[in-house]
Amino acid sequence: MNLIIGRKPVLEALNSDEEITQVYILYGQEGGIINAIRVAAKKKGVKVSQITLEKFRQIVKDKNAQGVVALKSSQKFYTLQEIIQIAKFKNSKALSLGEGLGEAPLLLILDSIQDTHNVGAILRTAECSGVDGIIITKHNSAPINETVAKTSAGASEIVKICQVNNLANAIDELKKEGFWIVGSYLGNSKPYTEIDYKMPVALIVGNEEKGIRKLTADKCDFLVHIPMKGKIQSLNVSVAAGILLFEILRQRIL
Repeated sequence: MNLIIGRKPVLEALNSDEEITQVYILYGQEGGIINAIRVAAKKKGVKVSQITLEKFRQIVKDKNAQGVVALKSSQKFYTLQEIIQIAKFKNSKALSLGEGLGEAPLLLILDSIQDTHNVGAILRTAECSGVDGIIITKHNSAPINETVAKTSAGASEIVKICQVNNLANAIDELKKEGFWIVGSYLGNSKPYTEIDYKMPVALIVGNEEKGIRKLTADKCDFLVHIPMKGKIQSLNVSVAAGILLFEILRQRIL
């Protein structure tokens, strides 16, 4: 059973193209966002049921579910080519509207990130910073489940996600399509502010403990790091992703 847990994630899912089959609300839950959920569900033709605490606990074990849970069909994944075309369409649409050069495509690649809370936090940051699509590895990666959906505050229902079996092949395909590959890497790399991101970019962040793999790093056009002043020489991957993505956004806005 695929669940979306929490008030904001459920509302975001109802307002997206996600296929929601049922919404359950715990008896006694009221307020503006609950009313918004009811309205959005009605517009989408999704049934809303009020249930007892006992039945609610049978569906969801998370005590922080905020009294709302939605059932959905399995997570929709896009193909790599679909993700690429979605990213490129934004730029071509801007050109057709006479908006200068438009905004260069931006993709985010998660290389073997295994913690669902990290994935959820990264998806939320990616959606807020204008990422066009996310590419994740099919193996050795966290599943896109209810924990990811809740931690992402509904972003997992908005951002376009692609699963690939072979990341090296996916990177080769991105390069053929004109993307520059930028990897977050603690080894031989440049400070992240020294790169010009006003071009089609696929940013790679890696595993919580090991970072991006050596094979992945070898395929990058640029390797970057975030300078540290403290004794701890690495950041949580979701924090690092946020810093890098908003530097890209900052440069493009300026």
